[in-house]
Amino acid sequence: MRSDYFLAKANEQSKWRMHDSINLLPSENMTSPEVRSLLSSDFGHRYTLPVNSLWCGEYIENSYRGTRITTEIERSAEKVACDVFGAKHACVQPLSGHIAAMIALLSVTKRGGSICSIPVSCGGYDGYAQPYLPDILGLTSWELPFSKRVYNLDAERSADLIRKRKPDAVVLGASFILFPYDIGPIRDACDDTGAFLIYDGSHVLGLIAGGEFQAPLKEGADILYGSTHKSFFGPQGGIILTERDDLDLAIRKNLTWRVVDNVHWNRVAALGHALLEMKRFGRRYARQVVKNSQRLGMELSERGLPLRYKELGFTRSHQLLIDTERLKKRFGLGMNDFSVRLERSNIIIDSVGRLGTAEITRLGAREKDMTDIAELFIDAAHGKDVRGAVRRKRRGMRIAFRLV
Repeated sequence: MRSDYFLAKANEQSKWRMHDSINLLPSENMTSPEVRSLLSSDFGHRYTLPVNSLWCGEYIENSYRGTRITTEIERSAEKVACDVFGAKHACVQPLSGHIAAMIALLSVTKRGGSICSIPVSCGGYDGYAQPYLPDILGLTSWELPFSKRVYNLDAERSADLIRKRKPDAVVLGASFILFPYDIGPIRDACDDTGAFLIYDGSHVLGLIAGGEFQAPLKEGADILYGSTHKSFFGPQGGIILTERDDLDLAIRKNLTWRVVDNVHWNRVAALGHALLEMKRFGRRYARQVVKNSQRLGMELSERGLPLRYKELGFTRSHQLLIDTERLKKRFGLGMNDFSVRLERSNIIIDSVGRLGTAEITRLGAREKDMTDIAELFIDAAHGKDVRGAVRRKRRGMRIAFRLV
């Protein structure tokens, strides 16, 4: 293997994904050059471990020295996060949305208890299904009633289930998410049973930060958490927010040596800058994401791509859902083969039926650009080689919503 193998592969990846392709994956976004520079900063070499207690009979403030600035950037990132989300407390230590979910569940459940969440069959996150986080944490997982007709939680029936099962916690949020939830009836049922209401905003966190979709903490959620790299345009990682002092204490109790140790301080610094970007531009960005999603849905639908929930305006998030059954009839392909066909023209989608507009919005795309993207998409879907046109379209786009 050549000594520059990994450098060469990184350059190859960057050229392909950052210059030659259009990314419509709902789980990805693009950070600004400033955020990327922070990811390669000296913080990536360093540790900090505040102790503030006795160790071998001697008081120790921090297990490491040289941590003054590291401590400062954590506190500053948390402060900006509180400003952006309108929360009293923020924790930026989780290494991912999944880790944030684990910390949140550890903080509000006990082994032998239970949770309620949206079924995987209705777009719910697999991690809340019985074989995964519930199994690790000794919990039973119950499925909340969900209406596929309107692709949303059946709030009243879910409230009835909560009152019947009396779970430790109710988890809202999903991997396939188009429309905001009616949180009120769920909050009432949680109040009646003593359950905590927690909201996994991993997919819609950037929309929530920008005042779109919904405001979980204001609407009754005890904890909001999620990943910071989907509709939120930060580095890969996680965040947890709450209004409650007691839950903030419980969350911090479950950090060091329980779920995390070194939390990658270059990531925290990068997240801090992304939060500043979101504080300045979040409302404009989030509004444009939703506009782009709805316009792209219309343009694709008019050109023959079968999308779900046209009668409901397609979406109020960054996602669109392909009707996979009608796709087979229209194009003769299942989702996996369909996504492979598109990738041959450097249009990147997932293999499970979702499209996303977060990254193209970060790159400055507006409604008028959705027409061009839809035309390229449909040509590629019919097997036409549009790599050159995709490259030209992509190279005409530039990172937007920057502070510099």
